Amino acid sequence: MYFIDTHTHLADEAFAGEEDAAVERALEANVTKMLQADTGSADRQASYELTERHPGVLFPMLGLYPGNVDDNWRNEIDALLPWFGRNPVAIGEIGLDYHYGAETKELQKEALKVQFEIARDHGLPVNIHLRDATEDFFEVMEECRGMGLRGNLHAFSASAEIFERMQRYGEWYVGIGGVLTFKKAHIAEDVLRIPLDRILLETDAPYLAPTPLRGTRNESANIPLIAARLAELKGVSLEQVATVTTHNAETLFAI
Repeated sequence: MYFIDTHTHLADEAFAGEEDAAVERALEANVTKMLQADTGSADRQASYELTERHPGVLFPMLGLYPGNVDDNWRNEIDALLPWFGRNPVAIGEIGLDYHYGAETKELQKEALKVQFEIARDHGLPVNIHLRDATEDFFEVMEECRGMGLRGNLHAFSASAEIFERMQRYGEWYVGIGGVLTFKKAHIAEDVLRIPLDRILLETDAPYLAPTPLRGTRNESANIPLIAARLAELKGVSLEQVATVTTHNAETLFAI
């Protein structure tokens, strides 16, 4: 029984000096593959060096996080292009985030469209961060409908209706993380209407640790806690959750 963490940030300062130990703990928990989300140029070198220390275990993404989009975003996009020689498995995490204000929303939409084009040109899936910007996101999806995009909505806690709406644009997955285990989390109801063969497991470590570890630093070793809650809600075995979600991740990201 093996698991894949499809979204983590092991190069985050929260893991400083403990990155390799966190990888070992994940492996001991049967989390055999972990995908490193990219957020911008500041941490990219450290993130890629870490993935290259753990070949076949850590896999890098490449992208500009929407919260890091500013007037300099085109230079940030130019800066990521040389990294394609180091085998990213997805363009991410990219998307839209208006949670702290919409001052950069037009820039974010432009940056997202450009990164969709990059994903299309390189034949890669996209890893989407979406917060408080649902209608603008679907507006962009309509504009990019002909690109043949595929990917997942990471840290998914929206409604089953949003999942169903995404299926109009192809085969899309959702990343389910620690929020699923939170008391009164709405996603615990909506996930019942999302097929298991469209679900990925993720931590978003060091954020969003699952119950009973909520409030502590999250890490990939906690994936089995999320999987166990998903199995309980779906009324299936933990082994089935592991098998199906692992297959989903391997299929989407070609890992």
